[in-house]
Amino acid sequence: MGLPPLASGPHGPEALRPLLDTVLDALRTGAAARGGPLPAGGPGAVTARVAAAVGEVLPDRGEPEALRVLVTALAEGAADPAHPLCAAHLHGPPLAVATAADLAASVLNPSLDSWDQAPAASALEALVTRALARETGAADALVTTGGTESNQLAVLLAREAHGAGVRVVHGAGAHHSVPRAAWLLGLPEPVAVPAPAGTLDPAALDEALTQVPGPHLVVATAGTTDAGLIDPLPEIADRCAAHRARLHVDAAYGAGLLFSDRHRARLAGLEAAHTVALDLHKLGWQPIAAGLLTVRDADDLAALHHRTGYLNADDDTDAGLPDLLGRSPRTSRRPDILKIAVTLKALGRGGIGALVDEVCLLAERFAALVHDHPGFELYAPPTISTVLFRPAHATDDAVAAVRRALLTTGGAVLGRARADGRLWLKATLLNPHTRPDDLAALLTLVEGHVPR
Repeated sequence: MGLPPLASGPHGPEALRPLLDTVLDALRTGAAARGGPLPAGGPGAVTARVAAAVGEVLPDRGEPEALRVLVTALAEGAADPAHPLCAAHLHGPPLAVATAADLAASVLNPSLDSWDQAPAASALEALVTRALARETGAADALVTTGGTESNQLAVLLAREAHGAGVRVVHGAGAHHSVPRAAWLLGLPEPVAVPAPAGTLDPAALDEALTQVPGPHLVVATAGTTDAGLIDPLPEIADRCAAHRARLHVDAAYGAGLLFSDRHRARLAGLEAAHTVALDLHKLGWQPIAAGLLTVRDADDLAALHHRTGYLNADDDTDAGLPDLLGRSPRTSRRPDILKIAVTLKALGRGGIGALVDEVCLLAERFAALVHDHPGFELYAPPTISTVLFRPAHATDDAVAAVRRALLTTGGAVLGRARADGRLWLKATLLNPHTRPDDLAALLTLVEGHVPR
């Protein structure tokens, strides 16, 4: 038995071609076996099916059918974000063109920790990150794994700029990664500012900045995880300027609105932030991971500078080789920028904006269906593409039970969120191919599982 072929090199494409056919066939077979947005039977049944497909994880002799068998099992047991009834999380279906580009990134396998491992990829990353940074009014941007890493980096940069006593101040609806970042970095206990309407209250923020000793890092949110709400960024920026507080905006969800002529104005004030988190595997339709952190002052990134002789020796950088270690706290790092660059170039601002507009319109349509249905209650009109709703007069236990019943049968995937002291079902609409009939079918399916 000869050595297995490689994916790259002169013979790589020919070795990959039949394997790609196997993968595509397995994806099709697995999806047909699943038959819906989620595998039926719940965790136990899914675990049993996967275990049966895997068999012995490390057999003495290799099994030629492993690729087909395991991809089929994964597809059959997947939550399919491209299914119109899969609408629980900020978990979007990736574009075909982005996924194809991601394959090329995997084949070439550049590692963005030194120029000699990624000559073209490092040049591409520099071009694209700075172009995306300009969209937020910033000077530069780093590629991250998503909103969590971006928020952690923002807190880290604030600590390096203002010292270990910097106090993180955030709205009650901020992403959990914000207070967690303060904990990971050994900062004082963060201050959670009330958000009675779901968004950070500027008056309460002003009071907190007055009463709590600084320096301060204020974290605002443009697209909350629970309801997709956007904090009043201009007013928050004014309060930060008055108190000389640093401002970070977690726009992991909402940043996609920048591509839309119709919705871009909702992010007014974003340009005042010192740092902004973007996450293009949400409203950018990228395969995970595709996050960025933009920085208004490129000098802030000097805090990430790190030297190790085998990657960025002084004489190499003096000779003109780019230093990539200061572009991320990670060392080995794949070229996630390629799929982003291909998408931006292939679709353009208008094409991506049209996708954003479509999912926002879907949310408006679904909210209207809920509002007009006597058996349901709507939390509020959607701000982006998230709709919170619940069966009228149901208890919180009943709402939770409806969601779990849908998950167990595999009929629909809905999230859950707590607002106004009650539990709500959450529909996060990120699939631009969803049709009005699909929205009606989703509501009918939920109605059929409400306890009588």
